[in-house]
Amino acid sequence: MSHFLDRLSHFTAPKESFSGNHGITTGEDRTWEDAYRDRWAHDKIVRSTHGVNCTGSCSWKIYVKGGIVTWETQQTDYPRTRADLPNHEPRGCARGASYSWYLYSANRVKYPMVRGKLLKHWRAALAVAKSPVDAWASIVENADARREWQQQRGLGGMVRSSWDEVNQIIASANVYTAKKYGPDRVIGFSPIPAMSMVSYAAGSRYLSIIGGVCLSFYDWYCDLPPASPQVWGEQTDVPESADWYNSTYIIAWGSNVPQTRTPDAHFFTEVRYKGAKTVAITPDYAEISKLCDLWMHPKQGTDAAIAMAMGHVILKEFYFDKRSAYFDDYVRRYTDMPNLVQLEERTLPDGRTVVVPGRYLRASDFNGKLGQKNNPEWKTVAIDQADKIVLPNGSIGFRWGAGERDDLGKWNLEDKEARDNGPVKLKLSLMEGEGSEYEVGDVAFPYFGGIDTPNFDANKQASATDDVIVRKVPVRRIRLGKAGDERYALVATVFDLTVANYGVPRGLPGENAATNYDQDLPYTPAWQEKITGVKRDQVIAVARQFADNADKTKGKSMVIIGAAMNHWYHSDMNYRGIINMLMM
Repeated sequence: MSHFLDRLSHFTAPKESFSGNHGITTGEDRTWEDAYRDRWAHDKIVRSTHGVNCTGSCSWKIYVKGGIVTWETQQTDYPRTRADLPNHEPRGCARGASYSWYLYSANRVKYPMVRGKLLKHWRAALAVAKSPVDAWASIVENADARREWQQQRGLGGMVRSSWDEVNQIIASANVYTAKKYGPDRVIGFSPIPAMSMVSYAAGSRYLSIIGGVCLSFYDWYCDLPPASPQVWGEQTDVPESADWYNSTYIIAWGSNVPQTRTPDAHFFTEVRYKGAKTVAITPDYAEISKLCDLWMHPKQGTDAAIAMAMGHVILKEFYFDKRSAYFDDYVRRYTDMPNLVQLEERTLPDGRTVVVPGRYLRASDFNGKLGQKNNPEWKTVAIDQADKIVLPNGSIGFRWGAGERDDLGKWNLEDKEARDNGPVKLKLSLMEGEGSEYEVGDVAFPYFGGIDTPNFDANKQASATDDVIVRKVPVRRIRLGKAGDERYALVATVFDLTVANYGVPRGLPGENAATNYDQDLPYTPAWQEKITGVKRDQVIAVARQFADNADKTKGKSMVIIGAAMNHWYHSDMNYRGIINMLMM
């Protein structure tokens, strides 16, 4: 009752008016407000970032009181890069601003945790077994016991353990596996080295010492594009995000920039004010979709089909219908398109004899090795406009060695092959030049669209034999020896093979190629429509605009590509289709 009366006394507390009764001073206790004021109190400010699997590397002011992070704000002291680029700052996101909550969350794992069912079996077995390894064997070889804890996966039920206990379980399991199946059946990965080199080194060293297999952390996360090292030998080599602002046509392909690239997203939104056209390719209506002029939404996992159809349009319109001088010069000098590839004979299941692309033709294949003493097996071969065999600069054989010193360091592709009369122009195609000699060969290419699958019932194409499609390609026989030496190599250029694979018509007799975009042959816009659900007109328009912009601006067309592209079987096909577009 007294408590109730105390609360009523609020209305009888002394009050004093001021400013002509416009204001009133009351005398109640306001110490409760100190809790809110103390929320922002701090002893010092330190610089830090949020590096837990985030590559944003944003700089933050961390406010600390008594050794506890109380709150955080973005740093605003980034240097300017150059006058025609927007500021990098402020860099940060809502996840970073609330990160201190995660540090002290009750849900944060601070101790080793083990599934309860497993721990129960382990402790019972350890109490009676001769050794920890025997204890592990007794439970892992017991089908009922193993099934009991395995069926609990994904359901929680984790209990706190000790480091000694979990280390003993892990060690026993590893020893058991190594004894029974071999050490190479122990496979693991360490935390991303960008997060902690010590953690990464500890795990990878342990696996290496016992003879286990070290997976890449990207094998777990699935956001490394495997196509990048396949094509270039490098891991995800991409430009600084500020370079988005230099582009005039951007395709955001599987990358939800506002959500996953939050600190950099402003470059994307700002470049639109310069007139850059933006296209989003993503199955869902993601945040990036509302920032783009066009949203293309293919069925999940079918991106490779769109990329191949776009490549078909680019090749047909900018290499044959109307030759782009910029594209032509670029692929001759900066790509492997002019290089010669050896063709190897195969027999298809239906009895047809075809050839398939093998490896590059190399200087070491020739009698005399084309005069190369330094790494001839690492030097690729092409044909120049004078119809002579030449060794383009830029192959890896020019980069090192102890041989002819003037042969080293010619890794720049710009001149390809220098002679007394200046740089040599290489043939892109064996069909180039007056009176060029070539044959027409049947070349078989792998074709994923030729296989019936329950997921893509429209994938099966009548023109395919299982997982193979045969195209007509200009080929040529190259003599590898001197007169009297009858060693030959059947070859084609990378360009000719690429054009044939994409199904672009060239007037070759009997070619299996589409004469228009509405033909349902592999890699046409009509073909992809059945697989992806994207209208062919959209694919044609975007491919044409993307290439036309690159032609007019000398390459200011860009693809911002995301990890979503990698979470599919054959994900390298998604990436390589897009890489091909960029190289074309």
